Amino acid sequence: MLLIYPPVAKPCEPPAGITRLSGTLREHGFPCTAVDANIEGLLFLLNNAPLADDTWSKRATKNIHNHLAALRSAQIYQHPARYQRAISDINRILEISARPYAVQLTLGNYQGGKGSANDSANLLHAAQYPHENLFYPYFSHRLPQLIAEHCPSHIGFSLNFLSQAPTTFAMLGFLKQHYPTIPLLLGGGLLTSWMRSSNWTNHFKSIVDHMVDGPGELPLLKYLHHSGSLHHATPDYSDLPLNDYIAPGIILPFSASSGCYWNRCNFCPERAEGSLYKPLKTSETIKNIRQLVETNQPSMLHLLDNAISPNLLKAFIYTPPQVPWYGFVRADEQLCDLDFCKELKKAGCTMLKLGVESGDQEVLDAMDKGISVELTARVLETLHQAGIATYVYLLFGTPTETADKARHTLHFVQRHHQAITFLNLAIFNLPLGSPEARQLQLRDFYRGDLTLYSDFIHPLGWNRKEIRYFLKHEFKRDPLVAAILRRDPPLFTSNHAPFMI
Repeated sequence: MLLIYPPVAKPCEPPAGITRLSGTLREHGFPCTAVDANIEGLLFLLNNAPLADDTWSKRATKNIHNHLAALRSAQIYQHPARYQRAISDINRILEISARPYAVQLTLGNYQGGKGSANDSANLLHAAQYPHENLFYPYFSHRLPQLIAEHCPSHIGFSLNFLSQAPTTFAMLGFLKQHYPTIPLLLGGGLLTSWMRSSNWTNHFKSIVDHMVDGPGELPLLKYLHHSGSLHHATPDYSDLPLNDYIAPGIILPFSASSGCYWNRCNFCPERAEGSLYKPLKTSETIKNIRQLVETNQPSMLHLLDNAISPNLLKAFIYTPPQVPWYGFVRADEQLCDLDFCKELKKAGCTMLKLGVESGDQEVLDAMDKGISVELTARVLETLHQAGIATYVYLLFGTPTETADKARHTLHFVQRHHQAITFLNLAIFNLPLGSPEARQLQLRDFYRGDLTLYSDFIHPLGWNRKEIRYFLKHEFKRDPLVAAILRRDPPLFTSNHAPFMI
């Protein structure tokens, strides 16, 4: 079986999904090959940049290999101006490469082309006319090469982000046209969200032979007629070009669970989709991580869990991963214990990401976050004292927020600015599948039958226009906030942030 991760997603670490699948298939006796077409396709464009007349593009093209080499070493991450210049020049090359296709392309996003990727008609068009896709010169050569070399019985694609959808369907269409006898499978996080939407209708039956909803290991084995039980398998990264990713060393992604152990926050897409919390045994997690670290010698471990469980944090203290690590956590009393946090630091914890969302208690209660502003403040200050960096996520525009409550969030950041290393500011998108969507007056946001989110008329008048104005002219202009925002790595954000501490 051939497992493919398509363009475009941030090319800083190997994809977790196809590495879990390849490990599982091999553990159960099914041969497979994992291919990261995302990193391959982006490097193909960068190595085949079109000639340009302007000074910036010429300079960027001339320096591309030096920029890539620098971003794969640690030194440039301590020099923000050089780092930003390298990212900007690389994106410039991608921009001029994409221009003939009427596409806006960066190292982390793909927009434009023949209409919105939220519309199944546009994705069917991409499948029918694959030669119109920006990555066609890459995959029209690479896919036949892979098929000739491996003779796969099936080909599966992992579709996780909207930025991957146009090229995923172009590649599916190419394969259906040229290799109609090979069954094509499709799974991944974005497809799962589509399939669990109340509006879902499968328009892709003529292209995709089988779709997988949710974690793919067991469904894939059943599809392949595996008759035995499912054994847990360690992810397998051996097929992937680990030294090609744009990061200072190998970043190893690992999931110790699927779903969220809290799973109560209103408006959470996981809750709207009915995703259940399924953790690995802590002992299995520790064993897997130790094995993967020993085999791959990464520079960083990236825990992908929606929230690392308190038990796993404790386990890391007694059996450290032997490599620096970071991931998402929920604010809890355990993280207010300075001795505990110091032990986490000793165990390699470099940075923790926290969904703080708001500095107003009424907003947090309405979201059913299960945390208090006071608790979050204590967690931030304790982590700061322990020397652990924080990446704080804030959310503006939920139905109970007002401008005054948003200012409470601003005041919270001002009070705790020394304990906040990085900030992510987001405007609330309403999941169409959430119960709250039935109580609000909706209006078009992303057009298309695959749309997962909606805009709405805010019941308190705190609409997107007003929020954007507040963020631009008040929140971001505060000197303490601005200093934090300037530290954020452009485009790669939290993926590169641990290297900039």
